[in-house]
Amino acid sequence: MIDRDKHRPAQRPAPEPEAAGDDTIIAQMFRRSLVAIAGAVVLGGLGFWLTRKPPEKPVDRQTELKPADLRKTEVQLPQVPFVDMTSAAGIAFVHENGSTGDKLLPESMGGGCAVLDYNNDNRPDILLVNSRPWTDQTSPGGRSTVTTLYRNDGNWKFTDVSQEAGVAVQFYGQGVAVGDYDNDGWTDVFLSGLGANHLLHNEQGKFVDVTVAAGVGGEETAWSTSSGFFDYDRDGDLDLFVANYVRWSPAIDRELRCTLDGSVRAYCRPQAFDGAFPHLYRNDGGGKFTDVSAEAGVQVKNAATGVPVGKSLGVVFLDADGDGLLDIVIANDTVQNFLFHNLGNGKFEEIGIERGIGVDNTGNARGAMGCDQGWFRNDDTQAVVIGNFANEMTALYCTRKNNMTFSDDAVATGLGPPSRIWLKFGVFFADLDLDSRLDLLVANGHLENDISKVQKSQSYEQPPQLYWNTGSPRGSEFTKLETAQTGADFAKPMVGRGATCADFDGDGDLDLLLTATGAAPRLLKNDQALGRHWLRVRLVGDGRTTNRDGIGAVVSLTSNGATQKRLISPTRSYLSQFEKVATFGLGETTEIPTVEVLWPNGKSQQVAIDGIDREVTVEQTGS
Repeated sequence: MIDRDKHRPAQRPAPEPEAAGDDTIIAQMFRRSLVAIAGAVVLGGLGFWLTRKPPEKPVDRQTELKPADLRKTEVQLPQVPFVDMTSAAGIAFVHENGSTGDKLLPESMGGGCAVLDYNNDNRPDILLVNSRPWTDQTSPGGRSTVTTLYRNDGNWKFTDVSQEAGVAVQFYGQGVAVGDYDNDGWTDVFLSGLGANHLLHNEQGKFVDVTVAAGVGGEETAWSTSSGFFDYDRDGDLDLFVANYVRWSPAIDRELRCTLDGSVRAYCRPQAFDGAFPHLYRNDGGGKFTDVSAEAGVQVKNAATGVPVGKSLGVVFLDADGDGLLDIVIANDTVQNFLFHNLGNGKFEEIGIERGIGVDNTGNARGAMGCDQGWFRNDDTQAVVIGNFANEMTALYCTRKNNMTFSDDAVATGLGPPSRIWLKFGVFFADLDLDSRLDLLVANGHLENDISKVQKSQSYEQPPQLYWNTGSPRGSEFTKLETAQTGADFAKPMVGRGATCADFDGDGDLDLLLTATGAAPRLLKNDQALGRHWLRVRLVGDGRTTNRDGIGAVVSLTSNGATQKRLISPTRSYLSQFEKVATFGLGETTEIPTVEVLWPNGKSQQVAIDGIDREVTVEQTGS
């Protein structure tokens, strides 16, 4: 286990954002990273890149991309403007983190969100997780501090139905998971936070707290972060995984007296706290779960001290070796990331460092926050993206042919250098311009509102980033779009935390929802007008061999000789959940694609598609 003192300011020089995004310099870096990786990578002459130890050769890259292939060609950047609809849509929520100047660490971390269709009207609704003041029931401004559910009424109008729907839970919340754990056709909700968590059973649009009966509340002293429903044992119902951050209490935090510069009070680094175990709850049916964390092998201890290793913030599920079983990636803050390999016998094996995903190319752990999975090259390259702390590049771990061996291709793809300066939280893949390639969105925001006093290159509020996928033949696979392409509403700085997307208005493209700690969220309408085609696929499992949501299924769409793949799983990003619908951009083609669904039970189903620019529902057959 390797710790890094990454929360301490002014550890290394930080480049200005403008310099970090220079395309010419990035192109030079790609050549050097593959041809002379043992030498230093130069970025605008900045001292960090002149002194930094270069990354090792990415696994399996040399046979795929030769230096001659990386000559960057000119590309026309797409116009993908986003319009802020938050106020007009009726979203009045403001996150309350309880901050009063004491700088208690949880204040800096919350702000989860979810997209779900809680009332089965085929419109994506919005759930926003709230925290609360430390000593009072209401915020200083008199605002409500409950978790809030907004019903989508169509035409960009939303109504707060928190009280009538029964989700107005008041606790120090962090994140959320959604899934139909009892296969009754209604999406249930799990809320994570400080102290006891909450499981809300959806009874036809009304939620009932069943935490105690279900046995998933967790410890009263725990700090739970990202969580998710998935079927790890392939028995047809959804189990629950809950990540925990560190062993924390207000008394411990105040006693540490952490500062930015010896005088200015600061949020303490995670190194100051012991780690915490995640929890795996097996669904036993009948509304009951059993904590199988220890016997399943997901509790990793420091061999020397017996203390939990994990300091977990992000969780994503994937089938890393193609055996039909869902594995787990955990993004850990300042300690090694975990890759839990599902052995198929109810047990997991942690192999993160062994398989190249645990640390960076120099052997160091980073401050990992949110994460996601995706096939961004439309081939067999499966990637895990992890957003890291300020002055650390976003990681892009890629593996080939289901061999479970990852290499960090962030530099080679053009993602790493322009991402370095920001403090990254929510991160996810999505085809936002419908050109058939997965782009990458990142929500940024610092922990410290005083950070600019000690690091001039840093700010508390930071702009989100949209990295457009140019396609591998063009060399730089990811190019950061600027305000000219995304619009001022998107580029406006915020203290970003959670991030998700959905087609809120039914026009086929994906809109955005970004959350902030201690501030209002941002609901952004995708206003692209590129004239591209699309197809959205919704799954309905049989509820016996496969869960009703189809979580764990892989949808493959083939058009124009290329195949896109999507894993159905709402658990992505940071403290957030996504709609359980696969969105495929088709570009300019009007060709009718072919679609195949590989269900979690291992059965494949061919789907007849009779048109494009529509959403289709696929019900499981042949189970």
